[in-house]
Amino acid sequence: MEQKQLQPSAAFIAASWAAFFIGTIAFNIGLWNADMQLNEKGYYFTVLMFGLFSAISVQKAVRDQLESIPVTNLYYGIAWFSTILSIVLLTVGLWNADLQKSEKGFYAMAFVLSMFAAIAVQKNTRDIKASKTLEQL
Repeated sequence: MEQKQLQPSAAFIAASWAAFFIGTIAFNIGLWNADMQLNEKGYYFTVLMFGLFSAISVQKAVRDQLESIPVTNLYYGIAWFSTILSIVLLTVGLWNADLQKSEKGFYAMAFVLSMFAAIAVQKNTRDIKASKTLEQL
């Protein structure tokens, strides 16, 4: 018996996009208003972008494997390594930053929210496409 691919609910899609925008916009507003040098702001912005891309890559690689779509071990390993590296880079940067603990916590939470939401948005996008493909069959 063929299993039907269910499309995510509109509420979950909206919540995923809202979390993504809230996390990334809050992180960037925090950087804009931060009393730090431009190179520091660039570092944190780059780590955020790197983290978002790598988290989406992990989600895609894991899902591809679950759906028996070939994924090379090299790509799978690089995706996980990149995700872990982005978290380590943010942690090291915040650990050594001359910021208040509340500011460090703000950046860490906005980063984690953004990464989680990017994974959820990617999942929703893929589920919607899979659902539409099955409907056409």
